[in-house]
Amino acid sequence: MATPTLGLIHTSATLVPVFQQLCNEYLPGVQVFNIVDDSLIKNVIKCGELRPDNARRVVNYVGSAEAAGADYIMVTCSSIGAAVEASAALTKVPVLRVDQPMADQAVQTGKRIGVIATLPTTLGPTSDLVRRRAAAAGKDIELVSVLCEGAFDALMSGDAATHDAMVAGALKDLVTKVDVVVLAQASMARVVDTLDPADKQVPILASPAIAVQHLAKELL
Repeated sequence: MATPTLGLIHTSATLVPVFQQLCNEYLPGVQVFNIVDDSLIKNVIKCGELRPDNARRVVNYVGSAEAAGADYIMVTCSSIGAAVEASAALTKVPVLRVDQPMADQAVQTGKRIGVIATLPTTLGPTSDLVRRRAAAAGKDIELVSVLCEGAFDALMSGDAATHDAMVAGALKDLVTKVDVVVLAQASMARVVDTLDPADKQVPILASPAIAVQHLAKELL
């Protein structure tokens, strides 16, 4: 059997080493290449939503990944999820949005699901995805969505400590109200590692590792 090739599409160069490490761990023998364009997410944030012209560019990148020989494509940004799903219908190889396996795991884990984000442009698409995956699984859920307002701006201005403190505070409160927590942005995962065990009494899910473990089942 030929060595499978995975194409990853990112909206931040900082995600390349994160996913490379995960692919090295869970996808030995799989060839991986990356396409990066951070203007995609900058445009979404500036417009406050995913506009059709930006969505078309996402579809084009997915087409480019297919043309480059990818047997499987994953897009690692939650904010452009709708465009990822649209591109899947136009592509001959499977296309996955990074947060779908996480959403499925959350739906299987509990009825009360918390979704937390630092950007409204990510909170909306991830919350919508969880609702739709629950409906597809025939599950009734209660969704609690939390926006850590100001945390993203703090991070962008170089104040990671304030970002982490705000996310940690919101997480500590949210875990008391739900059965499972979904991190809408992978950048928040490091905050989970700083929490006391007492503040992690329910599962807190981050998309990168869950998505790559899902790919391992599909590709190996």
